[in-house]
Amino acid sequence: MALIITDECIACDACREECPNEAIEENDPIYIIDVDRCTECVGHYDEPSCIAVCPVDCIISDPNTVENAEELRFKFEQLQKEE
Repeated sequence: MALIITDECIACDACREECPNEAIEENDPIYIIDVDRCTECVGHYDEPSCIAVCPVDCIISDPNTVENAEELRFKFEQLQKEE
C-alpha cells in the first residue's frame, strides 16, 4: 500500500529529499505523497526511506490504497520506463 503523511508533519523537507520516486511534494501546510508514484521504495530499498528519516514519525500506510509487493514492483517498473 502507498504511504500518507499525517497532520503531524512539520514540513522539514527530510522525506522529500529521500524519496527515490519523487513521490513527495510540498503542500500547504503539510507535504503529500503521490500514490501513483509511491512504491514504498520497492525496487530501491528494503524499507521506505521517508519513514526512516522522518523526525516526527508522521508517515504511515494509507489504508485507502492497499497494494501488495507484486503491485508495488509493477509500479516501480512502470516508473523506470518513464525515465
